[in-house]
Amino acid sequence: MEDNGSILVTGAAGQLGSVGRTVTGLLLDRGFPVRAMVRREDDRAASLRAAGAEVVVGDLLEPGDVYRVVSGCRRVYFGMSVSAGYLEATVTMAAVARETGVNALVNMSQMTVSEMSIQNTTPSRQQRQHWLSEQALAWSGLPVVTVRPTMFLESFLPLVAASVRDRGRIELPFGRGKTSPIAAADVAQVVAGILADPVPHLGRIYELTGPRSQDMDGVAREFSDALNREIVYSDISPEEWERELKRQGVPEHLTGHLLTMGALHRAGRYDRRADGVERVTGRPAMSVQEFVSLYAQEFRGRRF
Repeated sequence: MEDNGSILVTGAAGQLGSVGRTVTGLLLDRGFPVRAMVRREDDRAASLRAAGAEVVVGDLLEPGDVYRVVSGCRRVYFGMSVSAGYLEATVTMAAVARETGVNALVNMSQMTVSEMSIQNTTPSRQQRQHWLSEQALAWSGLPVVTVRPTMFLESFLPLVAASVRDRGRIELPFGRGKTSPIAAADVAQVVAGILADPVPHLGRIYELTGPRSQDMDGVAREFSDALNREIVYSDISPEEWERELKRQGVPEHLTGHLLTMGALHRAGRYDRRADGVERVTGRPAMSVQEFVSLYAQEFRGRRF
């Protein structure tokens, strides 16, 4: 594979746990030229530029922006936060990547897609868009590598940090379902590893989970061990969770996605264990306890 340009990383200025931002740093550390796409000029963009990235501002929903940003890049990481325009952005990226001759595109999808089909979908419009996006990329004929992570460990920060701090409880409507959340840092390591040497991975799908699948009582025990105090799981109703999400001002599209995620947990659909992290990086994924220890300040515990 000829390497005629920079590696494009979209979503490079994301918030806490941003895969794109971490991928940018990992590739720069390996000596690769990186073009980092951001939505706006701000301190995060300045930080990426200071680290050595070529920072470009653009909107994934604007074809002209996407063409300008992709042009000259032969490898692309495509990732976008939960958004009502996700499918449009994917198709736009696919059209531009075909036009400009991209020879490796790493697509960030979701593990729920592995159990979806035309006749087996979910109420989440976001998950439906991920499934349709994978179909569109397959039809495009592009050299694609698909990454399907399960629930991100970083989700615990906005969803349960307050209840853990204030009441010592993880309050979620996950029932007795098992889950195997993964750290964004592990997902980023996988993506960076693929982008560094994409040829062996082209056409593959990597499903990514944490090191074990367990119910929320097990997750609470790992929180307890990390924070050195008792944390318990409180199984709240979906209706109570929806009221809390609305109280927090969570957008409707994201609320619908989260409510579906809760329902799928209750149905056992997140009871998965995959070895994608080990296969690509050669090391195990981060545990819940390790993650909570890293963010002990947010959960008001002490670090070991």
